[in-house]
Amino acid sequence: MALMNLLDDNPFARLLGIRYPLCQAGMYQVAYAELAAAVSEAGGLGVLGSAFMEAEDLRAEIRKVKELTDKPFGVDILFAEVSGGDQTATGYTAQVEEHINVTFEEGCHVLVSGLGNPGRIVDDAHKRGMKVMSLVGNVRQAVAVADSGVDVVIASGHEGGGHVGRVGTMALIPKVVDSVDVPVLAAGGLADGRGMIAAMALGAQGVWMGTRFIATEEARGHINYKKKIVEIDESGTVVTRAHSGKPNRMIRNQFTDSWAGREHEIKPFPQQFKEVGEPGSIRGRVEGDTETGVLPAGQGAGLIDAIPPAAHVVESIIAEARAILAGWEAA
Repeated sequence: MALMNLLDDNPFARLLGIRYPLCQAGMYQVAYAELAAAVSEAGGLGVLGSAFMEAEDLRAEIRKVKELTDKPFGVDILFAEVSGGDQTATGYTAQVEEHINVTFEEGCHVLVSGLGNPGRIVDDAHKRGMKVMSLVGNVRQAVAVADSGVDVVIASGHEGGGHVGRVGTMALIPKVVDSVDVPVLAAGGLADGRGMIAAMALGAQGVWMGTRFIATEEARGHINYKKKIVEIDESGTVVTRAHSGKPNRMIRNQFTDSWAGREHEIKPFPQQFKEVGEPGSIRGRVEGDTETGVLPAGQGAGLIDAIPPAAHVVESIIAEARAILAGWEAA
């Protein structure tokens, strides 16, 4: 197979019916219809982030994507298991079920589990013509979701933004590729065509990028948040459980510093998120408070220096990847 076929005749892209093996992460409070549709129209896979969205708002966003594009798109749902029977945990579980029902009723091409194992809904999704992809942070999780029937595993390294595991991308991707019999996407610190080709050299069939798509015109989020991603370097983030109760990489600021030494006060997911993370996310992502707000971002932020349209991001990543492959073929 010619090297260029990694992009133009890619098995993962064929599986999903998209042009390029480049997926935009379904990020909470960021990935709405405008962003997902723009990425899909440009040839990648745009994904809606349903986390903590009201069910009817998710329905409206799905319908809006369909109005903006006829290309494949996905919906990201958090299937995380929660402990305890308090009102917050019960409400979270009910909301996840509502998201599943709305997605099944409205339809999409790809259902993504951003947290947890979606095995219980894989058969129903397949009956509806959907593919199922699942994010994992280690090999044990990858094997479990593959055994549950998912079509694609997204192996997300420690360098990524948002919820992260403990294993770095370079170590994680090849081991997951060796351990499962389904296509693997790489995630975690990837933000350009070089990262895309590096991921494929490790055995991944495509990439899943989040932070790079936050800093785009269509992404929902305050301009201060986007500018902060452009401003920081690769060392400008920190991992903390203060946002949601689970390890989460975000831009270091007064919010993250205020929790240093107070880790014992952090509650389990989703209680911590509802009491602390959600108000913090509104301050940061919606209101633009970059000091006391929550601003998830990965270490790939150090590679981001502009806030272009999402289509330009897709086109520039693919162009850079093509140039690398062409250079290899000419050598």
